[in-house]
Amino acid sequence: MNLIERIQSHFQDYQQTYAQAITVLPELILKAGQLLVRCLLNGHKILACGNGGSAADAQHFTAEMLNRFELERPSLPAIALTADTPTLTAIANDYHYREVFAKQIRALGQAGDILFVLSTSGNSENIIQAVAAGHDRGLHVLALTGKDGGQLVSGLHGEDIEIRIPSYSTPRIQEMHLFVIHCLCDLIDKQLFS
Repeated sequence: MNLIERIQSHFQDYQQTYAQAITVLPELILKAGQLLVRCLLNGHKILACGNGGSAADAQHFTAEMLNRFELERPSLPAIALTADTPTLTAIANDYHYREVFAKQIRALGQAGDILFVLSTSGNSENIIQAVAAGHDRGLHVLALTGKDGGQLVSGLHGEDIEIRIPSYSTPRIQEMHLFVIHCLCDLIDKQLFS
């Protein structure tokens, strides 16, 4: 396979993932968008976290909330738990990396808030601990996952929402996570400000 064929195969994989997703995800995305809107209308906030590329996606989402997506509108309350380097490194150093999000949630999370977690595998220990801490504080969980959902799935409660990308390819999952984030931002804008 030459390099052009390799690039074309990435496009084909991308198209296949989107074709599968369009049949299974729209209702879940709508349900998640409505959950986020209820949270915001009730004066609550969204806490977002993930690792690596998912950390970047968590920060991307909160930037869209705090600044704007497509509409000119007031800022919306969202915090990226991945963005405070001194806090992350202090917790990781003094306790353990699995606690970097859970300790922040215990301090910042209030009943009625939403914990928005992103994990391509669903097996990140710090994300699993974050979900447990979120439930302890009365937060609903919105999880973006992929593959088989991983261990995270068994920690979700009845009102939590998992949007699982139908792929085992980390790049395709991450691409779809960003697409879902943009869909959620659009739903929030349209429901709150149209």
